[in-house]
Amino acid sequence: MMEPGHAAPQQLSIGQLLFSPAQYDPRQEIVYRDRRLTYADLRERVQRLAGALTALGVGQGDCVAVLDWDSHRYLECFFGVPMLGAVLQTVNIRLSPAQIRYTLEQTRPRVLLVHPDFGGVLDEVGALDFVPVIVPMPDEDSADACAYENRLAAAAPVFAFPTFPEETTATTFHTTGTTGLPKQVYFSHRQIVLHTLSLIATYATQPGHGRFDRSDVYMPVTPMFHVHAWGIPFMATALGVKQVYPGRYEAARLLALQRREGVTFSHCVPTILKMMLDDPSGGELTGWKIVVGGAVLTRSLAAEAQARGIDIFCGYGMSETCPLLLISHLDPAALGDDDALDVRVMAGRQAILTDVRIVDEAMQDVAIGERGELVARAPWLTRGYRGNEAASAELWRGGYLHTGDIATRNAGGYVRIVDRLKDVIKSGGEWISSVEVEDLLSRHPAVAECAVIGVPDPKWGERPLALVVARTGVACDPAALGAFLGGFVDQGRLPRYAVPDRFEVVAALDRTSVGKIDKK
Repeated sequence: MMEPGHAAPQQLSIGQLLFSPAQYDPRQEIVYRDRRLTYADLRERVQRLAGALTALGVGQGDCVAVLDWDSHRYLECFFGVPMLGAVLQTVNIRLSPAQIRYTLEQTRPRVLLVHPDFGGVLDEVGALDFVPVIVPMPDEDSADACAYENRLAAAAPVFAFPTFPEETTATTFHTTGTTGLPKQVYFSHRQIVLHTLSLIATYATQPGHGRFDRSDVYMPVTPMFHVHAWGIPFMATALGVKQVYPGRYEAARLLALQRREGVTFSHCVPTILKMMLDDPSGGELTGWKIVVGGAVLTRSLAAEAQARGIDIFCGYGMSETCPLLLISHLDPAALGDDDALDVRVMAGRQAILTDVRIVDEAMQDVAIGERGELVARAPWLTRGYRGNEAASAELWRGGYLHTGDIATRNAGGYVRIVDRLKDVIKSGGEWISSVEVEDLLSRHPAVAECAVIGVPDPKWGERPLALVVARTGVACDPAALGAFLGGFVDQGRLPRYAVPDRFEVVAALDRTSVGKIDKK
C-alpha cells in the first residue's frame, strides 16, 4: 500500500524500450533487404501504425495477428500493437493450415496483417468470418488503400498512447509439438521488459566472446514469430543498434546481407547454421557472433563454424520461457575438465535473474554430473497455457516450470542437455541418450545430419535406430557407421548397448514447424 502523498510507481511498458533506449541516434539504420529506414522513421511509423489500428477499431485487449517474414513491418508490430494495450499474436507460418486456423480461432484477432506470400495459406485455412479486417502487407507499393503502407500514410505521425497496468498481456503465440494441438502462451509488458533487461545485462556485460553491445549490427536468423525472435529485436532496439531484416531465409541472401551491412550478431537453429555453412557463397565469416538454440548444437557443426571464423556459442530456452534461461559464454576459470568447444555446445550457465535447477522425480536437486529434469523460475516465464488448466498445472508442478529436458551440470555451473524426457530411449532397463549418440555419430565425415530414435524391440523393450543424411557426394556405409561408434565404446565414451542396431540412410529428416528434428 502506498503512503499518502507518494507518487504511484511507474509501470513497465514495451514503449519504454522504444522511447528510452540506451542510445538514440535518429539516423541509425533499420534495413529490410534493400529498403532503409532510420530510428526516427521507426518511431514515427510505430505511431502511425497505432493510429491506423485504432481507426480499424483495435482497442485495449484486442488481438492483432501477423503473418509476415522477418521485416521492418514486424518490428513495428512488436511495438505498435502492445503499446496500444492490444495483444500481438505472432502466427507460426510453418504450421499446417488447420493448426493456423485453430490458433486464430483461439485468439479471435480484430485485425490480421498478412504478407501476400501467405495468401495461398489463408485460402487453405478457409473463411475467417470471425476476423473483421484483413490487411495486406506487400513489399511493393500498392494502389490498394487497405494495404499496410497506405494505411500508415493516412494516419497521423503522432499518437497519444494509453497507460495501463504492466501486467497487461502484450504478446501471445502457440507452442508446437509433435503431438496434440498447439498450446497458447502469453507474456505481459512487465515480463518482456524484464526479459529484455536480463538479455542486456547477460550479453552486454560479457567481457569476451559472445558479447552484444551498442557497437554491434544485428540480423535475426530465427523467425520473428518464434518467441519474439528470442527477444533480441527488443534488446537491439533498446540499445539503439543498426538492425538488418532479411525477409525470407535464403542462405545466399543471408550471407550477402551479412557482408554488405557488416552484421556482427545473429541467432539461429542448427539447421539454418548448416544451410549457411554449406552455401558456396559463404567464404570466411570472421567477426560474426552467432548464438545457436532451439536444438542441440553438435560439436562437429560448432567446429565447422569456428573454422570459418564464427564466434559460435549456445543459448537455451523454450517458447514457455520467453525464452532465455541459459547462455554458454566461456568462463576460463569454470571450464574444469571440459574444453572450450565442449562448453560452447552446452546449454550454458544461468542468465541474470533466472533460477535453474536439475531435479529428480521428487523435485530434489541431483548431484553434480548426475542426470535429472531441468526446471526453472524467472520473472518472465509464461504463467500457463491459456484455456488449458490441466497442461498449465503440469507445466508448473512443484512451483517450477518443467522444461521436459534431461540435463546434467558440471562443477563450473554449465548445463548440458542430455535428452528430451519424451525422446530418451530405455533399452533393457538402461537409459540411452539419443543426443549423446547423435553428437558422436555426427563426427563421422560422411554424416551431414542424423537422428537417433527408439523403436520397439521384443527382447529389450526399445533399441536405438539411427537415421542418417549423408554429405553431398560422399558414400555412407551403415556398417562403417557402426564401427565408428564402436571406437567410442573402446575409448569408454559410449556404452556398447547405446550403439544402434540399425543405420538407415535417408534423403532428409522430418522437422517440426520451427525446424527441429521431429523424432515422433
